[in-house]
Formats: sequence, C-alpha cells, structure tokens
Amino acid sequence: MNYTKCWLDYQPILEEKKKSCYCHPVLMAEGVVAKTAGEEYCIAMSEMLGEPVDLLYDIIEEPSVCLEVVEDMETDATNDALAKQSFKIHQEEDSIIISGKSAEALLQGVFTFLRMVALDQIDEKMPYTCTPVMPLRMMNHWDDMDGSIERGYSGRSFFYDDYEILYNERTEMYARMMASIGTNAIVINNVNVHEKETYLITDVYLQQVKQYTDLFAKYGIKLFMSVNFAAPMELGDIPVSDPLNPDVIQWWEKAVKHVYEVIPNFGGFLVKADSEGRPGPFTYGRTHADGANMLAKALAPHGGIVVWRCFVYNCGQDWRDRKTDRARAAYDHFMELDGTFDDNVILQIKNGPMDFQVREPVSPLFGGLKKTNMMLEVQIAQEYTGQQIDLCYLIPMWKEILAFDTYADDEGTTVEKIVSGQSYGQSVCGMAGVINTGDDENWTGNDLAAANLYGFGRLSMEPSLTAEEIAEEWSKLSLSKEKEVTDVVVPMLCNSWSTYEKYNAPLGIGWMVTPHYHYGPDIDGYEYDRWGTYHRADLHGIGVDRTEAGTGYVTQYNEPWRSIYAKKETCPEELLLFFHYVPYTYVLKTGKTLIQHIYDTHFEGVEEVEEMQKQWTSLNGKISDRAFECVTERLARQLENAKEWRDRVNTYFYRKCGIADEKNRNIYL
Repeated sequence: MNYTKCWLDYQPILEEKKKSCYCHPVLMAEGVVAKTAGEEYCIAMSEMLGEPVDLLYDIIEEPSVCLEVVEDMETDATNDALAKQSFKIHQEEDSIIISGKSAEALLQGVFTFLRMVALDQIDEKMPYTCTPVMPLRMMNHWDDMDGSIERGYSGRSFFYDDYEILYNERTEMYARMMASIGTNAIVINNVNVHEKETYLITDVYLQQVKQYTDLFAKYGIKLFMSVNFAAPMELGDIPVSDPLNPDVIQWWEKAVKHVYEVIPNFGGFLVKADSEGRPGPFTYGRTHADGANMLAKALAPHGGIVVWRCFVYNCGQDWRDRKTDRARAAYDHFMELDGTFDDNVILQIKNGPMDFQVREPVSPLFGGLKKTNMMLEVQIAQEYTGQQIDLCYLIPMWKEILAFDTYADDEGTTVEKIVSGQSYGQSVCGMAGVINTGDDENWTGNDLAAANLYGFGRLSMEPSLTAEEIAEEWSKLSLSKEKEVTDVVVPMLCNSWSTYEKYNAPLGIGWMVTPHYHYGPDIDGYEYDRWGTYHRADLHGIGVDRTEAGTGYVTQYNEPWRSIYAKKETCPEELLLFFHYVPYTYVLKTGKTLIQHIYDTHFEGVEEVEEMQKQWTSLNGKISDRAFECVTERLARQLENAKEWRDRVNTYFYRKCGIADEKNRNIYL
C-alpha cells in the first residue's frame, strides 16, 4: 500500500471503552449500500477492538449494534431530498441502534458512529440525530486524462494516466474516504474539458467510467462528469453548438440517452462555458439559461442534473479601463436570468466575485438570485493560499462565508440558508469543493492540508460545527489522540489563515502573485495583464474604487451592505482595499496608517510562521516520523516564502511612497 488511510486509520481503543455490543453488528437492511455500511463497520471495529468482527444478519439475544433502514423515520428535514439522508443513533438497554431513513443515510450513520467510538464520544453524544444541512455535497476534480491535475499540489491523478482510466485499491480507498465525510457527488474530470476528455461521454471510455460509477454507488455517491459544450462539433458532424439548434439538441439527447443506457445511476454534467476560452452559448447570441436548459432537458428524463458554473468574465480586459470590473461579471451575466433556469439546473457560484483569494467579499449573486437553484463553490486546493506548501486551514474562511447575511429576504438570509435550500425551498442545492487530492502518499502533499479536505465534508454535513471542533476531530483521527498533540495542532491550524493573510496581499486587494503559477509574490505580476486583477497602487495609495463613483460594484449588494461597503469609514477593514482606493497615510481603526499596517503585518506573518515551526518541532516523536518530517519540510518552505512576501511587498510599497517603517526594521531598498 503506497498511501495513508488519513482519518480512516482506526487505532485500538482502551479496554475500558469497549462495549460488548460492538462485537455483534446485525445488518437488518438489504441492498448494495446497506451491505457497504455493514462492511465498513466490521473493518473499523476489527481495527479498534483488535479482533475480527463479523457481520450478522439475524437478531440475537446478546447486546448488539443493529444497522437498519427505517423509511418512515420522522425527521425535521425541510424537503424530501434531505429527509432521505436523515439518521439516528441511540441506545436501547445494552444494544445500540443505528437507523437511517435510507441505505445512504444508514451508511452515514455508521461512519458517524465509528467516528464517535474512535474519538471516545459515545457517552457524550448519544442519542444522536442528524439531517445533513446541504442536500448536495460535491467534490470537483480538476484531473486531466494525461495524468496531470490543474492546480494540483499533491502529485498526479489517481484516476488517469496517459489517457487511460485507472482502477485499483487506491481508488477504492478514495471512495471510502469521501463517503466517510459525507460526500454524495463527485465530478471526476477537469472543468476545462480538453480533446481526449470530451470522449468520456462516449463508448471510448464509458465502460471504464462505469467502474467508477458502480464503485461510488456502493458508497451512496453519484458520479458526474464535466462536459465540453462544443462536443456536438468535436464528436459529431454538426458545424455549430448553438443550444437552440434542433440538430444540436438532438445530438445531446442521443448522447445523454446512451450514457444512461450504460450508466443508469449517472448523476449529470458540470459545465464551464464562455469562460477563459471555453466554448459556450454566447458564441451564438444565446444566454446561459439557453445553454443550461438545453442540457437539463436532455438529462431530465433520466433524473440527471446540470451544474452550471457562474465563473464567467471578460478575460481579455484592458488594464487602462477603470470601469470594466471583473468583480461585477457573474452578477451582471446571471442576475437577469433569475427564474429562467430549469428545475434540474444548479448555478455553481464561487464564494467570492474574483477567484478564491485569501480574502474577498462574498459573491453578491447569493443575495440577488431568489428563483434559481444555487451551490456554493469553494477551493479546497490551495491555489492562492499556499498550494499545500504553506499551512492555511480554510474552515474559518468558509464558516464566515456561510454565516454571511445577504439580507436577500430581510435579516437572517445567510449564505448557508440559501445554498441549503432553507430560504427558498430548493432541494437541488448545496456545496462544491475543488478537491486537493493526488497520488502523493499522504493524498494532499502536506499532511496538515488534509484538514481542509476533511473539514469541507464535515462542514457541508454540519455547518454548526466550529473550526476548532473540526480541527480537533481531524487531528485526533489523523495524527494522535494525545492532548499534547492536539494542543499544538489545533491552534496551528486555526490561526494559519490569519497568518497567511498577513504576509499575503493586504486588506482584501489580492492578486500580487506570480502569474500562472500563483505561488509566491509578484506585486505587479497581473497589474498590466488582461485578467482584470489590478491593485492600482501608485505613489499616493492603493486599492480599487468599487463605489458608485468607481466601477459601481457595491450596488450589487443589498442594504445595509451597499452603504457599509461604499464608505471607507464603515467598510470592514479586511476588505478596505477591495472596495476603495486608499492613501498610504489613511489611519485605520487600530490607529496605524495604511502603510504601517502593511509593514507590520508582513513582519508579523513571518514571526508567526517561525513560531509554528517551534511548536511543530515539539511534536517530534509524538506522531509518525513520516508525517512529522513532511510537515517540517513544508514549514521550512513556508518560512522562506513568507520572508520573500515580506521583503518584496514592503520594499515595493516603500519605493512607491517613500514613507519609512516607524519601527526601523530592515526593508530592502
């Protein structure tokens, strides 16, 4: 085995924590997924008890753990899609009952129970009931069939190599890991669909794709594929991909029908269209609703859905143009289409209006659309947040996003309520994460980066969990249950986003990264480029004016945010430079000038990484040598990166403004 088991590396539990019922699991349900639930129970409990545990199929007189499906179970779910995912764990005398409203829910109940046992939480948490908050909990892979992974920082793909589809023990382990954190949908290929990948929906690859579909189905997971909007042109003899063209419509209907003939439980399509060079309906003067609905109608008879990305913007912008604003693009393109999408279309919206920066405001689309299914898209892969070299635990960021009040339907209309279906009653909605896995031994390059993967799953199931609770769970399951380990690891994780932000771009401005690679500083790297990602620094100040007098972006928000963001004095300072051009001498609420804040935070960021190194060093001999050495090496690289950020950013701004650091620290001139 050339991979770790991550949080599924079940360790023996103490003798006094063992209950007699654990040895006698009784499966009182039928079907492939129910069988998987029983198998997972036996695998985990055998490892935790240190003796073989076999599955029983008949009630016994001895204390047992009963696994059952109760279709008429009462739930507090707001819709049927969520109700079917509800489960309950409770004790009856000396036996424990794990009940699911469906086999998929039972499987989640089993994984939850096993986690409770591993973390010694049984007495604390039972009885336990759960209805997952997000109906759809999706992983987006950006894997290409040559074996590379776009924005992948953990080795190569374990799905593909040299245009062949792989299937082995590792892919089976991957399915187990995803199911264990609540994932119920997986997209297996990059949203940028290249020539070979276009053939994934044809007989060239469908039988091999079916292997994955069947594997995922055992774990209650639907398989999705990214598709090429121009497929009728590339795979057929049709000269256009116009979504209203009868020949195009017929081509997709035939293609989709055949996919379902081979893969009856196929989930549907993920589509990136009219974005960064990808083909789409704009070519033919059509709307994104025209494009999405054409595919949705082809999928609807088979129960499939279309996930349509809203990452659409002008990627050929003139840097001289101060009115065109990339931040406005998604809202401008999609807001006028609200209510025109079919019921089996979900708009997948990035958490911010730009592109997964370390700090940006929540996309105003969440507060604008009211008649359209929506999913929140976040990036587990750390494209702009350290690329799994630098430690950056993202759960605190995602919790802030979910808790953001859009005021779309008066106060309390949070992003969480919108994408979970609570606000507008949609059942086709949820969260999607651009995943960070590859074929590295530890799956995520940096062992600590796996906390983001684990955390995404746990958060999409139960957003009420705190970032600290998730970090502690992950640390105990993946590294060590010892308090002296969690006392180091949990604060390291929970403070790391703040640390990274300090030595990265200040106060929400973003984009001071090396072009294309997006790792390390290049302050003007994108400043005169076509991507619309400008900081507008000059000798007087820095920032983008997005007020009504500037690009007008603030008008896309509901009140009171529109007014709050519009004024420097009320704008949250962590977003100040995103919304405003600000002089270097402007005094922040801390009493510091803007330029002094930039100097101070970049020095502080380096100091905090140095402290991380010290804390991590104290764990030598307390966790596995492999994990310790991996993170030690990553922290050394992070420190060098943080120093480079500090020195380049501070020198850049000193040269711009000529204002010295009040503390007379070393700034390279």
